[in-house]
Amino acid sequence: MSLSFPNASRSFIDSQNGVRFIGYDGMISVPFLIDKSALETAGPIANTEASFLSAFDRSRKLIYRVAFEIYAQSRQTSYKITARNMV
Repeated sequence: MSLSFPNASRSFIDSQNGVRFIGYDGMISVPFLIDKSALETAGPIANTEASFLSAFDRSRKLIYRVAFEIYAQSRQTSYKITARNMV
């Protein structure tokens, strides 16, 4: 199977300073968290839910591409995307 993102929902996770989103490999859900440093690769963002979600939406295509690359490297129960992954 291949990773896909049919559901565009995402959630701000204050305690982890990031945004959680879900990919799917067939019927298997694959959780991702992208942290603030990764979201800021396109520019600084404020520490507010609206800022995090807006930054995610602006970079959604790139984030999905990076998530796909990380997922293809190894299978885990969850994945974290950092600024290092965004280059």
